[in-house]
Amino acid sequence: MAEAPEKNLALDIVRITEAAALASARWLGRGDKEAGDGAAVDAMRVSFATLNIDGLVIIGEGEKDHAPMLFNGEKVGKGTGPCLDVAVDPVEGTNLLAYGRPNAISVVGVAPHGSMFNPGPSYYMQKLVVPREARDVVDLDAPVKENLNRVAKALDKSVQDLVVFVLDKPRHKKLINDIRAAGARIQLQTDGDVAGALMAVDPRSEVDIMMGTGGTPEGVLSACAIKGMGGQLLARLDPQSYVEKEAITEAGIDVREVLTVHDLIRSDDCFFAATGISGGDFLRGVRYSPRHAVTHSLVLRGKTGTLRYVESYHNLDRLTKFSAVRY
Repeated sequence: MAEAPEKNLALDIVRITEAAALASARWLGRGDKEAGDGAAVDAMRVSFATLNIDGLVIIGEGEKDHAPMLFNGEKVGKGTGPCLDVAVDPVEGTNLLAYGRPNAISVVGVAPHGSMFNPGPSYYMQKLVVPREARDVVDLDAPVKENLNRVAKALDKSVQDLVVFVLDKPRHKKLINDIRAAGARIQLQTDGDVAGALMAVDPRSEVDIMMGTGGTPEGVLSACAIKGMGGQLLARLDPQSYVEKEAITEAGIDVREVLTVHDLIRSDDCFFAATGISGGDFLRGVRYSPRHAVTHSLVLRGKTGTLRYVESYHNLDRLTKFSAVRY
């Protein structure tokens, strides 16, 4: 049965990521990641207070960030409207922002209450992200070369034409060697695995696949977008310390289970927004002119799969007269 168009919450939450990006972009390259992240958190929290939602933060700043606001379990929104699970990363790539490197972004994802995977004490997970065309051919336990061959065939490319996004970390030494041995190209980034996951499913991006171990909260955030784009995210919790592994076991979570994008976000009725902070090949960063600040965002509604790229011109003279956000 045909349905009338419903409210697209992604068009509301993009205002939140825009505010966080505008507030934090002033700290680009200034070497103070806490100040940049704090500015984004403040802007995001103020902006959430304007939304008619009853939101519960499932993925927040977390224990690693010692966050006083937007922490896991915090309620956001006016307390009216739909009950939602909320995932936030005010600055995904705080080091990228602090040192003026590309692809720092501000990110928010929401889904119906109870449908978002709660990672509990897990900080890290192994991930494999591919676009729609390759979503049914990959296997998290298959050798790297085999997965690359399968993805190349699905994308009608040679393996030598593939670009693989990998975080440049010591833990990925073998992975990087295996990718090189298979003949694929690699895009190494120091941080930003949400951006990397999104690039793997974004039709505009040169990245074809993302591999490696990154943040568990970032994996859940990415899943909000990957689900709507029709791609696949395969993941398994990958604790990087004995303390983390023991905490996961005590929480009753099986570290052996392979999770799919549908396990991480169990509803199609999800929404996602990301706004660029520092310039990059994924989303352009905040740009200032004499009268405006210009932002570039990706906005996605999971149910329809509608993907929007939004360029916004913010009149700072007017905004600063009434907004509680410090731009």
